[in-house]
Amino acid sequence: MTVIGWIQILLYCAIVVALVKPLGWYMTRVFNGETTFLSPVLRPVERGLYWIGGVDEKREQHWLTYTVAMLLFHVGGFLILYALMRLQALLPFNLQEQSAVAQDLSFNTAISFVTNTNWQNYGGESTMSNLTQMLGLTTQNFVSAAVGIAIAMALIRGFARSSARTVGNFWVDVTRCTLYVLLPICVVYTLFLIWQGIPQTLGSYVDAATLEGGKQTIAIGPVASQIAIKMLGTNGGGFFNANAAHPFENPTALSNFVQMISVFALGAALTNVFGRMVGNQRQGWAVLAVMGVLFIAGVAVTYWAEANGTTALHALGLAGGNMEGKEVRFGIVASSLFAVVTTAASCGAVIAMHDSFTALGGMIPLINMELGEVIIGGVGSGLYGMLIVIIVSIFVAGLMVGRTPEYVGKKIEAREVKMAMLAMLVLPLFYLGWTSVAVVVPSAVASMANSGPHGFTEVLYAFTSQTGNNGSAFGGLTGNTFFYNLTGASSMFFGRFFVIVPAMALAGSLAGKKSIPPSAGTLPTTGGLFVGLVVGVILIVGGLTFFPALALGPIVEHLAMNANTLF
Repeated sequence: MTVIGWIQILLYCAIVVALVKPLGWYMTRVFNGETTFLSPVLRPVERGLYWIGGVDEKREQHWLTYTVAMLLFHVGGFLILYALMRLQALLPFNLQEQSAVAQDLSFNTAISFVTNTNWQNYGGESTMSNLTQMLGLTTQNFVSAAVGIAIAMALIRGFARSSARTVGNFWVDVTRCTLYVLLPICVVYTLFLIWQGIPQTLGSYVDAATLEGGKQTIAIGPVASQIAIKMLGTNGGGFFNANAAHPFENPTALSNFVQMISVFALGAALTNVFGRMVGNQRQGWAVLAVMGVLFIAGVAVTYWAEANGTTALHALGLAGGNMEGKEVRFGIVASSLFAVVTTAASCGAVIAMHDSFTALGGMIPLINMELGEVIIGGVGSGLYGMLIVIIVSIFVAGLMVGRTPEYVGKKIEAREVKMAMLAMLVLPLFYLGWTSVAVVVPSAVASMANSGPHGFTEVLYAFTSQTGNNGSAFGGLTGNTFFYNLTGASSMFFGRFFVIVPAMALAGSLAGKKSIPPSAGTLPTTGGLFVGLVVGVILIVGGLTFFPALALGPIVEHLAMNANTLF
């Protein structure tokens, strides 16, 4: 660990925090339907889209109608993306003559991108045509991110409104998010990435002569536009198999740093949107502080573990840290920071092989995902995931100290707690359930590259990543099999929608409640005590749920490593 390394980490945190207020102010105006500096250009486009779709932007929806619209929207997206992959051999913009994608892989990939997971059991440059990458995958990167933000906005309105029957209009929220937030930022972002050296072309792959006199085929395509939304929308699905470690996805130290910032930017800013819409920005800062405490703790452990290396490296006289699996252009600190950022934000992009991290260094990305999307999380899903945890925390605090269980003027009662618990329990059910099956089914065990606790961690990481809609791969697991394609698809589906539906039920329930002023029995929710309470609940619940699994994987692997036993 070095001073320069910590300066990089602190500079990253400072820039993210600096972006919170301006982005939060802008997004609040967008979703309130107020005029922004882009309105003169985009407002006519917005009206035209409503006219084409037959949408009345002034007509809001009940939470159930909002949810049904969201689900139907995803059904359509799934069918279109599945068809594109199955028919890509017959469609244009396929200069590399890619064949149709297999049925089970198409099914898994379509579910993956529709749910904002972007789990990839394929190599992008060797499997997908340019048309599939652009019209299919990149489009879903935009709309799945917009849906996450739309659900967060519906839940925010639930807290902000009093005695209301509606929580907004799904079609309006998705349109405004895409048109005013995601597209403008991505246009500028794409130009920056092209300047940094990322390709953006519809041309065919390039053949180059190597120094040895051989021929190398270099894959190129419409890369920059996909990378921009993959990072900003916390999607993570790369154009190339090597993802953000590929020099055409992440060519420079500057592009790497900006990509990390973009992963956190919108998720962090949504906490400010929450504070503004409930009438107290300190509420938003408190939520961000909870996220920040967990994030900094994770970065510190991962950086320490990777900078110290392993006992095996020390025995060889290599005390410079663990460079195995790292991108040498960025080093240990950037690789450690990126790993924690991408798993804290449910992004899934990678610049290092998490499989090659030390046992404790690889455990932190795993824990980030196991805690649910609460440490920044995916755009939108991180905020509603954190608000669900806060509801449980407030209820627990009320039971312990006799305070009224209420949050930002809304009483937390049995219905809200039941919905919150339903959303929280579905994640470990699929994390642990499918892992327990995969480690005993012979065909699934055959996909593991390592034995012992490291192999167990590979499987646990895969199902945690998919259920948590993260999409990053630990590595070492052959996932493109019938078993993993189907079980993974079910994990991604239930991990996304069985959290969204309870969150929407919460939005409807809270919106219908009257707002009550704080009283002497109200627990303050803007100070350090509240931050500590929520952090404590997250860690205690996470520890009770996942410690046995972690003990079978990275913890025992670390103890074995100290005894000079490697896997």
